[in-house]
Amino acid sequence: MLKKYELKNYRFNLVFLLIALTGIGVLVVGSALESVQKKQFLGMLLGIVIMVIISMLDYSYILRFYWIMYAISVILLLAVEFFGVSVNGSKRWLNLGYQFQPAEICKILLILFFARYFMIYKEEINTFRRLCITAVLMLIPVGLIERQPDLSTTITVAFVLCMLLYVSGLSYKLIGTVLAIVVPCAIVFLAIVIQPDQTLLEDYQRNRIMAWLNPEEYQNSTGYQQTNAIMAIGSGQLYGKGLNNNSITSVKNGNFIAEPQTDFIFAIVGEELGFVGSVIVIALIACIVFTCIMIGRRAKDLSGTLICVGMASLVGFQSFVNIGVATGVLPNTGIPLPFVSYGLTSLVSMYIGMGFVLNVGLQPKKY
Repeated sequence: MLKKYELKNYRFNLVFLLIALTGIGVLVVGSALESVQKKQFLGMLLGIVIMVIISMLDYSYILRFYWIMYAISVILLLAVEFFGVSVNGSKRWLNLGYQFQPAEICKILLILFFARYFMIYKEEINTFRRLCITAVLMLIPVGLIERQPDLSTTITVAFVLCMLLYVSGLSYKLIGTVLAIVVPCAIVFLAIVIQPDQTLLEDYQRNRIMAWLNPEEYQNSTGYQQTNAIMAIGSGQLYGKGLNNNSITSVKNGNFIAEPQTDFIFAIVGEELGFVGSVIVIALIACIVFTCIMIGRRAKDLSGTLICVGMASLVGFQSFVNIGVATGVLPNTGIPLPFVSYGLTSLVSMYIGMGFVLNVGLQPKKY
């Protein structure tokens, strides 16, 4: 479980990037809602400690228990189904003395599970039987997350798992066939859900899509927060209004964005740190994703590569969705900005995943 490593292989650059991004997150979260800044800072410290500890553990040994990881994921998601706490119509949390969101840690557990699973069955990955088994294994946790309901996390997890499947060696013929089916279906799906009498989506989900397609028509209702987020980002101009500012023209200070410390944290980044601050945040995220991929390229085996690709996909895709929502590029959907948004479960879970990436980096391929 514990091995001797060479210090020169420890990716301190990744640690620096994570601390820099989370540090900005702590400052911005405190500016958005001062009462939770201390919790976010403590979550950062806890995450870093856990990350360092995990980075010293041999990931190959941990992955031996991959079926236990999968079982824990399913059990946690089932616990939400039966014992979860409902907030604003969604049942996504367990009350453990604090609000714990199982879907966040399940993202990491599923990456670890499929990293081991795909390495074991790499030679069978393009057979009909193995693809069917894989689809079932993916659909169980994804379906449980969708039932919460949490469409944004469902899409994120599905995207990450598909990336793992692709890197594992999925045939390009199969990929082409799937795309030939999925793309037309997606177009038909969108055409159906914009109809007022559709039954495929909940009313609030349809309204968010309509607000995205017709922002002016919905700017005082469903599109209210998204419209204000865009205004906030634009008002920051080049250097922003400054953290913890008292400007009466601030969208944040006017309470025009509900829960700005979570899903719309990038609006606060744009308003208070301006274009320069926004670019720095995006650049840090991009560097983290790139570093994970580069570590994965030098991994000693496929499972190590998949862990790194999984974390890179998770951070990259989730960041794209969060920033896309805040800037109006995507329909409004609630998902945290990795290492920046307030949320201890999300923050610590991401650091756990990065701990495994660092351990992969400590065991590079020998040429």
